Amino acid sequence: MTSSLDRARGCLVGLAIGDAMGAPAENMTAEAIAHRWGRVTGFLTDARSGTDDTEYAAFSAILLLEHGSALTSDHVADAWIEHLTRRTEGFPGAGFSELGTVENLRAGLRPPASGEHLHSWSDGLAMRSAVHGVFAAGDPAEAARLAAIDGAVSHAGEGIYAGQAVAAAVAAAMAGADVDDVVAAAARTVPANSWTARSIHQAREHAGDAGRSGRPLDVPALLDTLVTRRYPWTDLAPEAVGIAVAAFIAAGGRFADAVPLAVSMGRDADTTAAISGAMAGALGGYEAIPADWTDIGPVTGRCLGDVVRGLHLSGLAERLAEARDAR
Repeated sequence: MTSSLDRARGCLVGLAIGDAMGAPAENMTAEAIAHRWGRVTGFLTDARSGTDDTEYAAFSAILLLEHGSALTSDHVADAWIEHLTRRTEGFPGAGFSELGTVENLRAGLRPPASGEHLHSWSDGLAMRSAVHGVFAAGDPAEAARLAAIDGAVSHAGEGIYAGQAVAAAVAAAMAGADVDDVVAAAARTVPANSWTARSIHQAREHAGDAGRSGRPLDVPALLDTLVTRRYPWTDLAPEAVGIAVAAFIAAGGRFADAVPLAVSMGRDADTTAAISGAMAGALGGYEAIPADWTDIGPVTGRCLGDVVRGLHLSGLAERLAEARDAR
């Protein structure tokens, strides 16, 4: 049987792998990716460093390790103010939601007001909330609660719902749930009439047959359903969760298939692949990740600086698993 520690390592290393694998394809269309690289089967370039997705996940993990289940939105805001708002080097690679949050915090706003900006529905919480699922393994409701607490500093509405869905899915996968139950946990966590819930339902509809029959996922049909074409950016949280969940279902939860499939669909490819990688890594464990993919270096700190520079997602996963067992 896969141990909880192996699942924790699989989840967070899987997140980092998905982030690094998807980064070269970020903001590209599926057609452009296929034209440039053909069928995606692994890393697209020799670079294997994560983006802000990995860095913010590491930052959220640090907060969980410090505060555990007693985490509050004030703890999160205080940490952002101490470590992020005072940065003078900028935030290379950061998303709109994070930049808007920093400006709100600098202006004196606190959660939830700090998360109310033009990009409050972005996938910036969804990309980091797998850590809450690792900490609250087996308890999707608690994972979703912690994700919402963390997310209140930077997001609102659908941005928080999407983060809760990812956290709940990972918490279920950490307990050994099957693919259908992992996705069901995500869907149960969010309001039934939400955009995020609809995206998860659409992902199930399009990917379910592919996962059961082994037939390829009809990517154009899925993207026609999920993607908001009239919006110029690709960081819409419900869209990203829908793509990630579809890749996870269509691959039957297999890491080696789920992550490249998420990358191949483009859009916010580093985030969708990071989410799929976290879910599949939690489900299959670290040993299910292809061995030649696990050579992921430490967090670079390019975006967030010294607070996360040099950390390893594998080490953070082990510490989160230990903290969870001790609570």
